[in-house]
Amino acid sequence: MDYRGVASQLLRAEAERVAIDPLTETHPGLTVEDAYRIQLEQVDIRRARGAKVIGKKIGLTSKSMQRLLGVNEPDYGHLFDDMALLEGEPCRRNDLIYPRIEAELAFVLKARLKGPGVTITDVYRATEGVMPAFEIVDSRIRDWKIKLPDTVADNGSSARLVLGGQLVSVREVNLRLVGMVLEKNGEVVSTGAGAAVWGHPAAAVAWLANKLAAFDVALEAGEIVLSGAVTAAETVSAGDVYTVSFDGLGSLNQRFI
Repeated sequence: MDYRGVASQLLRAEAERVAIDPLTETHPGLTVEDAYRIQLEQVDIRRARGAKVIGKKIGLTSKSMQRLLGVNEPDYGHLFDDMALLEGEPCRRNDLIYPRIEAELAFVLKARLKGPGVTITDVYRATEGVMPAFEIVDSRIRDWKIKLPDTVADNGSSARLVLGGQLVSVREVNLRLVGMVLEKNGEVVSTGAGAAVWGHPAAAVAWLANKLAAFDVALEAGEIVLSGAVTAAETVSAGDVYTVSFDGLGSLNQRFI
């Protein structure tokens, strides 16, 4: 398989905002391992164009999403500096294809984490702090008709990220029990708790560090890790304003234009 060619096709779809047919249809037999190779080719291409990796995102951390795609573990993608929006900066809806927004906890690392054998305790020791975050996901696959290899190849359906302005020590909050409220245009659309993320958000980060070990990749000091959605992703339209509030961690707003 021409991994680099498929990676270039996905990046072109993103740039032109024109979705493509599912890769699992156009490339029958595409495996998850193939898909991660395609994702890494995207990373190489983006870096060659001047983008910088600032962290990783974890997806499919909820049992409901795993059942939907017929898998039993999360997936991941790379985060780049050109994906980051400043707090208060609007997101242009028409820059994306099928955007959805997810409320998450972001981990900011102060030390390197490399598997195998990384535990929740290791994650706590390596974390500078956590903060509320939004991940704005998008699919370059037509109508979100994805299977696991599709989203993995598509860089975990990553698009944009927004971080809150307050960094809180992991020792000051119970990440498993921390409550979250998500509002759309002033009305509550969902609520949840940290345990919805792979049982514990730090467990998701540990999973990622151990998963990356197979590629001889580590989570580096200074990187941001989006640990996974607390509740289902919400669709967005121009004019929408979303607010997420985590108990003890503060709130974050995101406006779409």
